[in-house]
Amino acid sequence: MARTNDDVSDVLEEYADLLAITGHEDFKVRVYQKAARSVGAYPDDIAGYDADALRRIPNVGESIAAKVAEYLRSGTMPKLEELRSRIPAGVRALTHIPALGPKRAMVLHQSLGVDSPESLESAITAGALRDLPGFGAKTEENLLHGIALLRDAGRRVHIGVAMPLAEDIVAALQAVQGCRRCGYAGSLRRMKDTIGDIDVLATSNRPKVLMDAFAGLPDVTEVIVRGDKKTSVRTSQGLQVDIRVVPPDAWGAAVQYFTGAKAHNIRTREIAQHRKLKLSEYGLFDAVTDEKIVSSTEEEVYERLGLPWIPPTLREDTGEIEAALAGTLPELVTEADLRGDLHTHTDLTDGHASLEDMVAAAAERGYAYYAVTDHGPDLYMQRMTLDKATAQRERLRELDGTYGLRLLHGIELNIGPDGQVDWPSDVLAGFDVCVASVHSHFDLPRAKMTRRLVRAARNPHVNIIGHPSARLIGRRPPIDVDWDQVFQTCARSGTALEINAFPDRLDLAADLIRQAHGYGVKFAVDSDSHAVGHLANMRYGIGTAQRGWLTAEDVINTWPLDRLTAFLRKGR
Repeated sequence: MARTNDDVSDVLEEYADLLAITGHEDFKVRVYQKAARSVGAYPDDIAGYDADALRRIPNVGESIAAKVAEYLRSGTMPKLEELRSRIPAGVRALTHIPALGPKRAMVLHQSLGVDSPESLESAITAGALRDLPGFGAKTEENLLHGIALLRDAGRRVHIGVAMPLAEDIVAALQAVQGCRRCGYAGSLRRMKDTIGDIDVLATSNRPKVLMDAFAGLPDVTEVIVRGDKKTSVRTSQGLQVDIRVVPPDAWGAAVQYFTGAKAHNIRTREIAQHRKLKLSEYGLFDAVTDEKIVSSTEEEVYERLGLPWIPPTLREDTGEIEAALAGTLPELVTEADLRGDLHTHTDLTDGHASLEDMVAAAAERGYAYYAVTDHGPDLYMQRMTLDKATAQRERLRELDGTYGLRLLHGIELNIGPDGQVDWPSDVLAGFDVCVASVHSHFDLPRAKMTRRLVRAARNPHVNIIGHPSARLIGRRPPIDVDWDQVFQTCARSGTALEINAFPDRLDLAADLIRQAHGYGVKFAVDSDSHAVGHLANMRYGIGTAQRGWLTAEDVINTWPLDRLTAFLRKGR
């Protein structure tokens, strides 16, 4: 079920937030933040680790190791409990609002008594913030937008939280005696970027046993509804999970019904009605006689409706029905099509694994090529220098071919407010691939932000615009850009747009992918890995690419190396 590492990482993040709220030095806050990231990225489960074992994790020193060891033994961290007792829970809730940091949350509480997002919204409406130093009209606007984001997110989580939970549940239920089939459906199967609840379907000749096992899973914190056909629970992640037990001969119809978005299902039912049929989660029936026609597989259901099987990631009623009727559904890109990864990091900057460990892990994935793209020097906190980059390049050249894959030396550049990037052309010419990304100044006006991205895309050495909208799902909204102008520029300049597979980014989003594809833009699906375990996030990027209707031809890191390197030269 949930990894111990993730739980400890969350605890350390909270500890860091509480240190910031209570006025501790910035360096101490950063120490706990770095430790949280390192623990979360650590490849082995730390359950049962003692303090000595914990100290082998990068950025986990003696004091933090002792605290974590105590937490692993007892389930509590006394120092954390002490900090919690000093800070009202409502103030901690304020720190979840995008654009409001821990220190300013405490200022609002001490000055105005603000102790919840709702009371902050009321204070802004009443104009109470205007006399506080550092809280101007623009700040009020940003805070209101942040509150709206928080409210919209509700109990939704990003797919990187929901998918492992669903897979653990399905695996556990498949091992229960009498379970014949089990799988997840709903928005998770459609690979949406955020998930509100998880739908699980199963067939079983012992439904009560299956439901008992489901209700008793370790992550279940509350049983909401319990029965032999449907049981609903809430998990420690805050997600509701519903399981339905259906007859074996209704499996296909049930999976089709509980996978498609509401609009897609309406369309398929309309098609059934035109054919004098009735479609439900129980099967496809003759509308006159109620005789069941087909229902055991999805393929049968779609075929009887006169449609080919439609991939789950397309079932949103955004043109897939028309394409299916016309025989023009795309052959979607798959994870198996990928030949490499063009955006990854090591511990030279903000990664958590060595160059050698990242390369070895990439080789295990069967890639033909792999790019290392640590941060450029304009992100000053990463302390990158040209000497460091040159030394890394030399080491990459030594490793090239050792693991059976071609290693590319790249860099992730920072796109400045004026569209300039870190190094001049003569330096950039030495890299095999240059990713350029927005890492700051997220609130520039639309015209200036557009010029910023356009200038970066026109740079003859910039190959890929990384996480183009700079969004962090549920935490930071996309930048405001004239995307049509950016897409036109990328298509003309031969600059690819990234589909960043990190589950809290998934950037570009699917709707913008389709829009960009219409201009002829090419894409790179990249993991943006900062640890070995992050390489597996590629499946989320591929799911997003599929939701954008992309084929392998549209994705440059499915191409053979010679074609890719020709593209990366951008006509130089």
